[in-house]
Order: sequence, then C-alpha cells, then structure tokens
Amino acid sequence: MDQLIEIIAILSGITSVWFSRKENIWVYPTGLIGTILYVYISFRGELYGEASVNLYYTIMSLYGWYNWLRRDQQQTLVVHITHSSPKEWRMEIAFFLVLYLVIYLCLTYIQQAFSPGAIPWADALASAAAFTGMWLMTQKKVNSWIWWMVTNICSIPLYHTKGYTLTSWYYFILLILAVMGWIEWRKKANEQAS
Repeated sequence: MDQLIEIIAILSGITSVWFSRKENIWVYPTGLIGTILYVYISFRGELYGEASVNLYYTIMSLYGWYNWLRRDQQQTLVVHITHSSPKEWRMEIAFFLVLYLVIYLCLTYIQQAFSPGAIPWADALASAAAFTGMWLMTQKKVNSWIWWMVTNICSIPLYHTKGYTLTSWYYFILLILAVMGWIEWRKKANEQAS
C-alpha cells in the first residue's frame, strides 16, 4: 500500500511540475494530491523537515492557485513571470538562511529526543530550499526554479538513504524538469521585459 501511495504522489508531482513549466493553473490542483500524500510518506520515513515542507506546499498551493488567478479591473492577470531584483534576491537568501537554521535546530532536537534516524543537516537544506522555491513559485519568479534545483539535488540522496528509491528517482526527474522550467521561464520573463 505504501508503494502505491508513493507512486500516486510521484505521478501527481511530475504532472504538477509539468503544468508549472507551462505556467498552467493546473499546477496547483494536481500538486495538492502529491503534497498531501508526501506529508504521510515523510512522517513514515522520519523526514520531519520534508513533512513540514509538504504541509507548507499544500497551504501555499491554495494561495498560489488564488494568486495566479487574480485579475485587475480590466480582467487581465495580475501576476506575471518576472526575474527577481537584487533586493528580492537578498530577501530570498535571507529567507532561506533563517529557515535553514530554524529547521536544522528543530530537527537536531527531534533527532536527539526521539528520532535517531533523522538527518538534520540534509533534511533542513532540502526543506529550506523547497520553502523558498514554493514562495517564489506563487509569485511567478524565475528564481523559484533555482531553488527547486537545489531542493531536488538534496532530496535525491536523502530519500534514497531512507529507502524511498522511487521517490529518489522522482526527484531526479523533477531536477530535469526544473532545469527545463528555469530555461522556459527565463525566456518568458525576458520576452515580457522587452
């Protein structure tokens, strides 16, 4: 049963990222299926940072769904794909660093208190990058894809170590899709800017 849940979560996630690359609103409803299932999977694998990330994804998916559909009085979409300004880059990095520290400290406590199988530094790194990527995705920032690449690179060995081989391959596929998404969104942002 766990493997079937993992397969459904993987297919949902791949579908969601595919829609995201295309700037299609279906990114959010398809993604919600996977994020909810990965909360369960992550708890079972003692990946508490990843469980919190998927809970955050679920909440932010609802917000992103709303934000991507927002229109002005002329009924044109309000949020467009853009590059982050230098100030926004600094905010992203600060957001990531604060989250990394908080998640790392929490996971270190959890590891010592009752979960010796936790891997605080790696789980915190993947989780903080994912929190940052999701925040930027709801704003249609090109940089979101860079944070997704970091998340995927960290998650491949993290899930493999915990015995979730399919999920490890899933993150490898997401890494490829993130590179493709970054290229596509960069092109769209450059076209909109000119």
